[in-house]
Amino acid sequence: MKISQFGHRMTSGPGILSLMDDLGQAMAAGDKIMMGGGNPGHVPALQDLMASRLHRIADDPEQLRRLIGIYDPPSGESEFVKSLADLLRREYGWDVGREHICLTNGSQSGFFALFNLLGGQYADGTRKKIRLPMAPEYIGYADLGLTDDFFVATRPSIDLLADNLFKYRVDFDAMDIGEETGAICVSRPTNPTGNVITDHEVAELDRLARQHDVPLILDNAYGLPFPGIVYSDAQPFWNENTVVCLSLSKLGLPAARTGIVIARPEIIRALAAMNAVMNLAPGSFGAMLTMEMVASGEILDFGRKIIRPFYQSKAEKAVAGFQTALSGVPYRIHKPEGAMFLWLWFDDLPISSLELYERLKKRGVLVVSGHYFFPGLSGQWKHSVECLRVTYSQDDEQVARGITIIGDEVRKVYAV
Repeated sequence: MKISQFGHRMTSGPGILSLMDDLGQAMAAGDKIMMGGGNPGHVPALQDLMASRLHRIADDPEQLRRLIGIYDPPSGESEFVKSLADLLRREYGWDVGREHICLTNGSQSGFFALFNLLGGQYADGTRKKIRLPMAPEYIGYADLGLTDDFFVATRPSIDLLADNLFKYRVDFDAMDIGEETGAICVSRPTNPTGNVITDHEVAELDRLARQHDVPLILDNAYGLPFPGIVYSDAQPFWNENTVVCLSLSKLGLPAARTGIVIARPEIIRALAAMNAVMNLAPGSFGAMLTMEMVASGEILDFGRKIIRPFYQSKAEKAVAGFQTALSGVPYRIHKPEGAMFLWLWFDDLPISSLELYERLKKRGVLVVSGHYFFPGLSGQWKHSVECLRVTYSQDDEQVARGITIIGDEVRKVYAV
């Protein structure tokens, strides 16, 4: 079959395809310890709440019609959008209305639209890139650009901490925002590391974005205001030059595929137009399920009281498990400050992280090789092939078994 350049770009072995393929096959077969993908854990309180909401929608003919029988506007379900704008004004004082919010069919499609709106070839002949303040950064960004050389990233500075922990920080001295920058984007918490850039780092990125007249994109799929999987002292942030991206997936609704973009109206109008072209309209399912939680503000309390403690407890267990399983080998764990991942760094690893991934896969444990998470970084950096991303979101017993196997395999690698 002959295919276009676009076809080649979308099908030539993207890292996110490998990740999602592993995730889907493992979940279907049930014979692997799934510590690779970003599938959220099953939070009983959330599932009970959603079951109750589904029953009430099904029993109400008007709500059921809205759920399955009509197209929403290209910017998303109107009542949900209004309720979210009201919540953000009420709780955080953000000056937003309906015109500042657009829903997308999952965050991934939202970022595809955003990145190609702000990066790539411009009408005046210039080419713009999406600047990542530090790598490692989210695997799903890497293949979203429709032109080559789409991202540019900066190595972070590294703080070595006690108890075999470490932390990445934005190296502002090394970050040169030139004319080629179309937008600045950072995930908070960062996928894959669980790093939460500080309020000071956010403020400095905002200052630089304004200075260079480009938007600052904050990918808060795991973060604030919801689902709130943040263990550090961080505050929500938005202004007219900031694009805040949220998701219902990590609240516990990954199958609903509901992304949320909060931005100035001109960006929202562009995204709504792209929605109309690509999808006609975003789906209603996630918006309808969570409408009452958003209108009442319960979604914020639910994150603070249910979602965050659920994952923080798992993070603490996983860190303790790795500290035992990896004792005696040269490892470090990025300080877990949010999301649902641990980022393992094996100093002077004798094999590549991809080879270690393959060895673990043969033993029934699925992780993600760290080399996928460095889009836009120029030059060789040995660190980029010394890391693994593991998730602790699944069953505690399974995760503990996986940690034991990872520890055993890593010891074998260093023993050669």
